[in-house]
Amino acid sequence: MKILVCIKQVPGTNKVEVDEKTGVLKRNGTDSKMNPYDLYALETGLRIKEKYGGTVSVITMGPPQAKAVIYEAFSMGADKGALITDRKFGGADVLATSRTLSQGIKKFGKFDIILCGLQTTDGDTAQVGPETAELLNIPSICNVKKIEKVADDNIIVDMDMPQDIERVKVYFPCLLTVQKDIYQPRLPSYRRKKQTEKNDIDIFTFSDMEEQDENKYGLSGSPTHVQRIFPPVSDKVQEHWTGTSEELSVKIYETLKNKKFIAG
Repeated sequence: MKILVCIKQVPGTNKVEVDEKTGVLKRNGTDSKMNPYDLYALETGLRIKEKYGGTVSVITMGPPQAKAVIYEAFSMGADKGALITDRKFGGADVLATSRTLSQGIKKFGKFDIILCGLQTTDGDTAQVGPETAELLNIPSICNVKKIEKVADDNIIVDMDMPQDIERVKVYFPCLLTVQKDIYQPRLPSYRRKKQTEKNDIDIFTFSDMEEQDENKYGLSGSPTHVQRIFPPVSDKVQEHWTGTSEELSVKIYETLKNKKFIAG
């Protein structure tokens, strides 16, 4: 069984600058980490491999430094890794990202199961997984909370729906997006880190893509555009009071009454 996990490098902090013209995060010089939701997808792939056999590969799209999350995946148990990188892919929205991922996956190989985290912490759209499946012309199941059974040509999973839990059987190849409570992700292994720190990573650029229309990638291939983006305005006011407990009690009461949080 061949399992592929889509992972992404995201900012490790919420203090990230944004290009106001393009609405794109300025990632250079920012501490990064693997998208937390992707850790659950990776753990799911590793659990399936351990129970049913096969291999686990990972693929990511991003700048050259995104190799770091691939090596992190190696230290957790992944077997192979691929990076999709090219300036032409920069500034992509969910559709252009999904198209680029689908093209890279086709180049990387054929897989029985493709796993994705439910969403990313820097986008929160939860659209890339199912859109990638659509472009690959394979079925997808979202909000998977449990792997019930894996057979030679299909997998049975529990899907978390708004009102109930639905059990679904889907045939390979397929794509699943998993919830964060499906498994507890394992910690990276220092031994595996040392063993895999020189592992080769496949690199795919625009020239490797089957679709060679530049207008379908990056900003040019993104039908959605950010109209305006700005940091939230903070209206918090802090006051420091001193005094006895009786004086502070009166002060708190008068303040709450003046702000009409309590009746006078």
